Amino acid sequence: MMRSLTYGLRAWRSKPLAVTLVLGTVAALPARAETVHILALGDSLTQGYGLAQGEGFVPQMQAWLAERGHDVQLVNGGVSGDTTAGGLSRVEWSLTPEIEGMIVALGGNDLLRGLPPETARANLDGILEVAEAQEIEVLMVGMSAPGNYGADYKAGFDAIYPELAEQYDTLYFPDFFRGLVPEGGTPQDAAGMMQGDGIHPNADGVALIVDAMGPSVEELISQVHSGD
Repeated sequence: MMRSLTYGLRAWRSKPLAVTLVLGTVAALPARAETVHILALGDSLTQGYGLAQGEGFVPQMQAWLAERGHDVQLVNGGVSGDTTAGGLSRVEWSLTPEIEGMIVALGGNDLLRGLPPETARANLDGILEVAEAQEIEVLMVGMSAPGNYGADYKAGFDAIYPELAEQYDTLYFPDFFRGLVPEGGTPQDAAGMMQGDGIHPNADGVALIVDAMGPSVEELISQVHSGD
């Protein structure tokens, strides 16, 4: 009887240490990562113009990232017909409190309208200023001007994206259409991947764009995590 009582007291006295060890172990475990929220700020290419639900850039990129184990929520900030000026006018209120990263894919409509490269540069600069002030990680997606506006226009427009990416120290993906028209290729190479208007990719074309850009979006997610 005395032996049992003594054993019981020893067991009771050891409990605080055991509890402390268990709590210490729990505290040492890494916290479960929370969902990363990323805004895709763009135009009809981002919005998914002409495509069925689930076939556009945002849902396909979301699925691509999920397949690779990323807990991420892409917010579709694409507005058909939007220029860089439109993106600048709405970027502040589009960056809601949960947004931690942003894909900037604007400039296609500036090109279609032949707007001056310096105007597009100023608008994109303003967008990146807002992102920097709010400590938002950015992936800048470039656009390549066609040659019909002349060599000077093309050189001036094409230079906007890499130069601003360097200035603001953002990630940079050279061309939204890189997956459709590899470097050195021609628009004809992408003929079967475009909708009838010849401007917007079809669902298969979007899949190629996502495959090409996906690793850069993964880098964006990594930067968000490293900044936590």
